[in-house]
Amino acid sequence: MADPVRLSRREMADFAGSPQKARQIGFLRLNGIPHYVDAHGWPVVLWRHIDPQRQPSEDRKHWKPNKSG
Repeated sequence: MADPVRLSRREMADFAGSPQKARQIGFLRLNGIPHYVDAHGWPVVLWRHIDPQRQPSEDRKHWKPNKSG
């Protein structure tokens, strides 16, 4: 993915200072960083919460249906 919307697991581990799910979630809660937990229990942080200057590319800004007609 050329323009990721969320931190990868490796980036999340570096950011939180731990590869463990529970410690990452604890770090995010302690620091008040908006996040959610995915279906597998991993914390998910969107880049826009970390770097407000980072904007999605133009082709991601608007949803376009791929159905014709």
